[in-house]
Amino acid sequence: MTMPRRSNGFSLIEILVVIVIIGIISGIALLSLGILGDDRQLQTEARRLTSLVEVAKDEAMMQGREFGLEFMNNSYRFVEFDPFINQWTELVDDEMLRLRELPDDAEFILMLEGQRVLLENDPARFEDPEETSGRDLSETYSPHVYIFSSGDVTPYDLEIRRRYDGETVAIKSDLTGAAEFVTSEDL
Repeated sequence: MTMPRRSNGFSLIEILVVIVIIGIISGIALLSLGILGDDRQLQTEARRLTSLVEVAKDEAMMQGREFGLEFMNNSYRFVEFDPFINQWTELVDDEMLRLRELPDDAEFILMLEGQRVLLENDPARFEDPEETSGRDLSETYSPHVYIFSSGDVTPYDLEIRRRYDGETVAIKSDLTGAAEFVTSEDL
């Protein structure tokens, strides 16, 4: 009696099953990388902001200048206090402390002294010192966070939140400007 001969290859069904399994694993891997990339993007923005606050703090202490940090819904900028005209002014030609924007799907939530601050969409406009004719404008504009020449920084709690999924990275800063990062899982 002769046994039927079995071929040494794979059947079409076996090959299709392997291709489907590889496709599913690849799809999950790609989705995971996309999600992790977005989380890293929020963390990168948070680290950039805290690094820039450190740079401004160092410049303030070394040069005896006072800086401020103004937050908008999805951007921020540094300003400086000009003691000669007694008002806050925009930093001009400072590539490091320039206006910076978050990705389109992210926003800031700022808390000062336990109170949420309503943020504007656009930065405040500064009046031209030539047009003020000696008026004291220090009462009309004030940044959210002060960076003093003594090295002190206004304590703040800031969340960078992605709108479409609520993913959040929080920054908790103390009087020295030291920052602690908190992610969504920790909140």
